[in-house]
Amino acid sequence: MTRSRDRHEAVTRRAWLAAIWPQIVAAQQHAHEAVRSGDSRLQVLAPDAAREIETLAARILPADDTPGAREAGVIYFIDRALATFDQDKRAAYRKGLGQVQAERRKLFPASSSITGLTADQQDQLLRAIEKTVFFNQLRTHTILGFFGHPSYGGNRGLVGWKLIGFEDRASFEPPFGFYDR
Repeated sequence: MTRSRDRHEAVTRRAWLAAIWPQIVAAQQHAHEAVRSGDSRLQVLAPDAAREIETLAARILPADDTPGAREAGVIYFIDRALATFDQDKRAAYRKGLGQVQAERRKLFPASSSITGLTADQQDQLLRAIEKTVFFNQLRTHTILGFFGHPSYGGNRGLVGWKLIGFEDRASFEPPFGFYDR
């Protein structure tokens, strides 16, 4: 009886996988096409909020003689994270960005946005919020978006991987001398 039931469950799982396999392939294809085409549609963040968050991320990982968070498209990783696996952090981002804006107004009353501040003023603002939960989450997302797989929205042009010398090779090479025995 148990063996018959196991065989029936295996067939059912196979049938289920066969039924959804085209959808899985289509989703993967869509993700790869979006990355290749540079699809830059935001799913969760409003354009104004995205610009402000991108500016902060660009100060966390700034461009110098190597690309930074902006060039890697980290904002698209953050947006995709908030749309999928970290959607429970949307409210924290809204609240955190509101707190950052309040701190900006306190430090720089004549300013109208984070993007309008000079680089030194942006750094001063980041120092003022670096102990907050929002800053820690933004820093984590920035690093993940910079070094993560490009299919997740960030690491455009593989800039993060190139920076650390990572080669995305999908082949296994046995240790030297493995076949010489």
